[in-house]
Amino acid sequence: MYPAKFDYLAPESLDETLSILADRGDEVKILAGGQSLIPMMKLRFATPPTLLDINRIPGLDGLTRTNGTLSIGALVRHNDVVKSDVAKANHTVVSAAPWIADPIVRNLGTLAGSLAHHDPEGDWASVMLACDGKVVLTSSTGERVVPITEFLVDMFSTSCQPNEMVTEVRVKAHSDRGGGNYQKLERKVGDYATVGVATCLELADDGTVAGAGIALTSVYAFNLKVTEAESLLKGETPSEELFKEAARVASQACDPASDSRGSADYKRHIVDIYTQRGLAESLAIAQGGQS
Repeated sequence: MYPAKFDYLAPESLDETLSILADRGDEVKILAGGQSLIPMMKLRFATPPTLLDINRIPGLDGLTRTNGTLSIGALVRHNDVVKSDVAKANHTVVSAAPWIADPIVRNLGTLAGSLAHHDPEGDWASVMLACDGKVVLTSSTGERVVPITEFLVDMFSTSCQPNEMVTEVRVKAHSDRGGGNYQKLERKVGDYATVGVATCLELADDGTVAGAGIALTSVYAFNLKVTEAESLLKGETPSEELFKEAARVASQACDPASDSRGSADYKRHIVDIYTQRGLAESLAIAQGGQS
């Protein structure tokens, strides 16, 4: 099927883009990688009157580490993250990047675009929830920095306003006492996750858990941040038993559907296994001082 008719605009500056959004934001869809939007337009699940291609805008493809923060621009492709030494500043991010869809999608799709699309089975939202990421939204009147928990509203819905665009995603760089991991089970390359688990840990000087993050993919109506399991870990000395208990809490918190990818009980079992494994991998990195 062909998409419905639409206007195509390709501004060459951020100011021009923001001016268009201020004037026509309600009818605009932004095109970065297009790996989700274009198929939806072909099926006419999305029929935007105007397509705004931001690929000619300079300065949106930066991937930098500054003062303990990893900044990822709106035009940074998934494979840019895979190949970047800078991205290794956050172990959960660099662990997840090779798992995103398939090689073609990774070459074209963007991390920021994935978050803006907010498919409830997307991997990046879980990574950002586990790592307490932030999204920079920019309009002609300025910018605002929104915690990921406030940015993700509901499936395919975010707090981005019609006159705004995502220009940057920010996430903390792991310290020498930090580590993270992303575990994903998929039926075949490029498939949505049957189960995905994002984890991160920061250790205090005495070896106890100073900070923890756990988020799940494809086992709830949306990407699920398991705050109860995170709270259980904080202040405790890492151990196999502690990780087992956190995994039990995570598996009970999710509500997977039984479908062609497996039964609900099977998926809960995988959440349990992957949470334990992810926390153990995160701890090994943190204790090894790999920043």
